[in-house]
Amino acid sequence: MTATQTQKTELVKVKNLVKHFAVENSDDLVRAVDDVSFDILAGETLGLVGESGCGKSTVGRCLLRLYEPTSGEVLFEGQSITGLPNNEMQKLRREMQIIFQDPYASLNPRLSILSTISEPLKIHGIGNKKEQKERVADLLSKVGLDPNYMVRYPHEFSGGQRQRIGIARALALNPKLIICDEPVSALDVSVQAQVVNLLQDLQAEFGLTYLFISHGLAVVEHISQRVAVMYLGKIVEIAEAKELYELPLHPYTKALLSAIPIPDPKKKRERIVLQGDVPTPINPPSGCRFRTRCPIAIPQCAEKDPELREITKDHFAACIRVDGYETAPIVN
Repeated sequence: MTATQTQKTELVKVKNLVKHFAVENSDDLVRAVDDVSFDILAGETLGLVGESGCGKSTVGRCLLRLYEPTSGEVLFEGQSITGLPNNEMQKLRREMQIIFQDPYASLNPRLSILSTISEPLKIHGIGNKKEQKERVADLLSKVGLDPNYMVRYPHEFSGGQRQRIGIARALALNPKLIICDEPVSALDVSVQAQVVNLLQDLQAEFGLTYLFISHGLAVVEHISQRVAVMYLGKIVEIAEAKELYELPLHPYTKALLSAIPIPDPKKKRERIVLQGDVPTPINPPSGCRFRTRCPIAIPQCAEKDPELREITKDHFAACIRVDGYETAPIVN
């Protein structure tokens, strides 16, 4: 960790997280998340990026135990939550909330905005009706909406406004951790910037910690202090955002970054086009899972599943072709 990171406490620690889903009428398993480990420091934003279907959202939902992990451990403020009974987990969920990807599907069309945002307060027995209404009015103001909108219903709002309502609902219980599950991917580009700026302002005001899940690397660069890159259920690279974008080590990360458009017609970036499709998580390739599409793969890549190792200070990658791999220490 850097000097800045060591000043912060570790809020979340994920150890060897595994989540497999059974395939109906089959003995096969979908290996959505396979041995993932990372930590999130209090007050920081950790970006989690990768192609659709790589397991990003599954990781986020396992952190909240919306999905029960197949194995591994999740610690929140040093407490293991993996085996907590449901009544204890419900209490802990006051500290951990989620913003969903689809701002319309995540809101009940039959509930007014007042009922939607006050529902977490009612579940946890916080305040009376008057106090709950005041809290909703305050939250709507915090996310840039008129408090008088609380009598309306989701269909009366735009996509960006609905996502602001979802953010207000996530803030209702004063959580410490918010899982942002692709919160801007369904929004127009101009609205995306507004929502990202809002999330940053709220983080500064309330000291929030984010796991920001996205397949848009440009958005993640703007909001994250550190970035983890996932491919087919595994994390292949973790580093501070500035270093990862300037000096990526893993060939998959390099390919993703090469696809980001440059807003200058005079500048050109060498595009790395990956061949073939993403393999199925039911039967992933042996050894390195990226080897079937990797432009620098060698025969040994099929024999050894590379572990995530520190290649340079605070910069971790899982690739046997990266310089220093053989002598770098294993991440615990």
